[in-house]
Amino acid sequence: MSATIQVIKKPVLRLNPIDDVVIATRPLQPGTKVADEDLVCVDAVPPGHKLATKAVAKGQPVRRYGQIIGFATQDIRPGQHVHTHNLAFEAFARDYAVGVDVKPVAAPAEQATFMGYVRPDGRVATRNYIGVVSTVNCSASVSKFVAAHFTPERLAAFPNVDGIVPITHSVGCGMDSNGKGMDVLRRTIAGYTRHVNFSGIVIIGLGSEGNQMDALFAAEGLEKGPLLEPLIIQDSGGTKKTVAAAVAAVETMLPHANKLARSRVPASHITIGLQCGGSDGYSGITANPALGAACDLLVAHGGTVILSETPEIYGAEHLLTRRAVSQAVADKLITRIKWWEGYCERNEG
Repeated sequence: MSATIQVIKKPVLRLNPIDDVVIATRPLQPGTKVADEDLVCVDAVPPGHKLATKAVAKGQPVRRYGQIIGFATQDIRPGQHVHTHNLAFEAFARDYAVGVDVKPVAAPAEQATFMGYVRPDGRVATRNYIGVVSTVNCSASVSKFVAAHFTPERLAAFPNVDGIVPITHSVGCGMDSNGKGMDVLRRTIAGYTRHVNFSGIVIIGLGSEGNQMDALFAAEGLEKGPLLEPLIIQDSGGTKKTVAAAVAAVETMLPHANKLARSRVPASHITIGLQCGGSDGYSGITANPALGAACDLLVAHGGTVILSETPEIYGAEHLLTRRAVSQAVADKLITRIKWWEGYCERNEG
């Protein structure tokens, strides 16, 4: 009895002409004929996974997106499923080719704009918030209670205020008060207090944490004022009293924040931070390219984009150095990658 061959139209997606694999757009069963690639599936391939289109010998690179994504750990035949069972990442020499893919950014015919908030110092915000920031995980609940108090009904009298936002985290207690981790935490908290999207900040501490309020203010040059109010739970008399005091502090900030109204401003004031959002087999062919195109469009209008999760760059840094506008810019990225490699080696195992 001859085997049955199932033919499905457009069952795969080819990302680059030189790729060794294509991407399954739906579940593929053994015996499925992929007409566009002139091959038959040997294995079952889940949607979003890779299907080999050519033979790859053990130890040879496998390409997707036109780039090496790993090396075959065994001989791979056309039609086989390519995944962690027969593919592994290994270090290999990369050609940084600084600047070869830099493209001139054409000035748009018409400057894009948005409705933003212009601060007195000239900075432009996309939101007008009041923040409730915890210095330590122990005060996170208080920050959330305060923000939750300000329901849409209670904010109805302040139409120019976009919300009361809790900023919480899981550290700040059992930490070296003079260590690198504390430095980063304090810089991050101070960054929120100065962030253009906040009209005012209430900072909530516990009192006995490693991240002491006085040390935080001293280290980051913060000063208490009408729009920056520090509160300590143990000094205020407990959770309920601290929540009440923080609510009162926010209420005094609301009229000031509400004085600011949106106005039309150039898109060049926009800064976008990108973060990995839970990758799957389709991220690299759907969300990521769409975000890339959107970011290129924003940059063409003078805006700024930050690739904030630097470990995600590791292994693909040579693609970014090709778009570096100068050797100095490329060197900054390469230095960070080398630091990361050294960190991984020092902490291996």
